[in-house]
Amino acid sequence: MLIKVAETKKEMDDAFSVRHRVFVQEQNVPEDLEIDQHEDEATHLVAYDEDTPVAAGRYRMVGDFVKVERICVLKEARGTGIGRLLMNELENQVRKIETAGLKLNSQVSAIEFYKSLGYEVTSDEFMDAGIPHVTMIKAL
Repeated sequence: MLIKVAETKKEMDDAFSVRHRVFVQEQNVPEDLEIDQHEDEATHLVAYDEDTPVAAGRYRMVGDFVKVERICVLKEARGTGIGRLLMNELENQVRKIETAGLKLNSQVSAIEFYKSLGYEVTSDEFMDAGIPHVTMIKAL
């Protein structure tokens, strides 16, 4: 498994492809919500199994926090540990930034995964793109 900061057009296309398969095709998130106005300001990561992109995510500064967004793993790669590796690499990148911590909006189904990484729920449940979410924070 290899996790890279997406720097080339191909790497960005790979990240977008993983996101499209997970969010649009699998979870029925409207395509116009999946790609948004923050793509250019975010740092994107993509994880590869050999040459195949299998996971992706991004982060960006929002106020005092680094906001973690669009974390996803292809169905066939879930359970392999790649999501944890992706989050660990993302956190290694963020440690170079002065920040109050990490913030993300987790799908309710992923709360336990993020808790296992040290995140704490800080909000009531809310809907985003038709999917129940909560906000979670992790201090660095």
